[in-house]
Order: sequence, then structure tokens, then C-alpha cells
Amino acid sequence: MDAARFVPRKAPANRSLERGVALLRAFRPGAELLGNGELSERTGLSPATVSRLTQTLVRVGYLEHDPVQRAYRLGAAVLSLGHAIRTGSSVVRVTTPLMKALARRMRINVGLAVRDGDEMVYLESVRFNSRASQRAVVSGHRVPIELTALGRAFLAVAKEPEKSALLAELKAKGRKRWPLIEQEIAGAASSIQRRQYCFATWQPGVTALATPVVLEGRPIYVVNVSVTSERSSAEVVESLWGPLLDLAAQIKAAITELDYPPS
Repeated sequence: MDAARFVPRKAPANRSLERGVALLRAFRPGAELLGNGELSERTGLSPATVSRLTQTLVRVGYLEHDPVQRAYRLGAAVLSLGHAIRTGSSVVRVTTPLMKALARRMRINVGLAVRDGDEMVYLESVRFNSRASQRAVVSGHRVPIELTALGRAFLAVAKEPEKSALLAELKAKGRKRWPLIEQEIAGAASSIQRRQYCFATWQPGVTALATPVVLEGRPIYVVNVSVTSERSSAEVVESLWGPLLDLAAQIKAAITELDYPPS
């Protein structure tokens, strides 16, 4: 059986493992050190559970304990996992040259992302158009699903009941603008259905377009392009939607060839 097409049957959830992963996900850029109290607040886990899990994660090298600060930081083992996917992913290997070619030709930013929890995480990001003041967007960078073109493109093609569960989770965040965000998500879904792409301007001066790449037996990949420009969003969209869809078609073909190599 082709390993790329194998979909395992669902097994009962391992709660301890899920909680351990939730602790690791609590660490974000700008939060190098987190104590048990902060980890408990960020994950919703009890202090006793957090204490037990952090001790285990320290033993296996995924967390380091700082006795002076009485807090934890990510361990080297986490970095090795990121390096493994960065250098070993066949999808990243075949898509990166295609992304770089478009980014260089048009002096734009190009990204490839997948869903991770209630966020989108970049598998690859090629930056040729950005302001020095903006945060660097690199592999592993996370952005909100509900606010970005990346996330809204994902939601447009996500299957039920995953989509409904995720929307309920996003709504529970309690964003003040949720009714408007919900309308924008619906508008993006309509745009994907009619035009195959959607766009968003969740950061000042930045227009981003995205389109999903759906392949059987694979996660939903989302390709995006963005620019920092004083032009109107309509002008940016008009100049970028064609190159975006062309790139997505090339990426889809490249990944399909991985799964079904020519005989």
C-alpha cells in the first residue's frame, strides 16, 4: 500500500500526550520563559497537571528548567523537530523553488501554510516585499485563522464537522468584532467558491491573497501572496490573483507527482 495514501483509523485520544503538546504550544515568540502559573493560565490545565507534565517534559528534553527564574523554556529537542521537517519534508523541497521564483519575479512575499489548532503555521515563507519594522515571517510562524487570508481560505474548504467545531472554538475566543469577522469569513468562502481565492488586510498597509490546495490523503495546504503597498487593495488583488492561482496549480502538480510518481 502506498504510504502517502494510507489513512489510519482513529484511535482513542491520549489525554496526557494532548496536554503535554498543549504546554509546548504555549511558548510563542516573546515568551521565552513561562512558569507553572502562566502555563496553567495559557492552557487551562490545573497547576497540579502542569507541574507533573513539565517535570516529564524536562526529563525527555523538550523543556529546560531555569532554577533562578523558576520557569521553563523550550528545550533543544523541539528545535530538532523543526529542523527535521524543514530539511526532510518532500513537500517543502518541491514547492520552495516554485515559491522563490514567483517571489523574485514579482518582488512579493509568498507562503505555504497548514492548519495547526486554531492558527495557521507556515511551512515555508519567502519574503521579497516587507517593511523592516514588520515581524519576520519564517517557517514555523503562526497567524490567526479567523483574521487572515490564509485561515479564511482554509475554512472555505474545510470539511464538516471539523469546520463547525473550529468556528465554535474561534467564536469562544470572545473577539469584540466577531460578528463582523464571521461575515468576512463567509465572504471569503464565497470568494473562494467563485474566484478560487480570497484576500484580507488584517495588517495595516498589507494586502494578502490566498488559495487552498486540496489533495486526497494530504492536509489542506494554503498558498498566499502578499505585498506592502500604498496602492488600493483592489489594485493589488487585480495584479496578484493570476500569479497566485498559477503558483497553486504548479504546487498541486508537484505534490501530486510525489504521491503518484511517473512510471
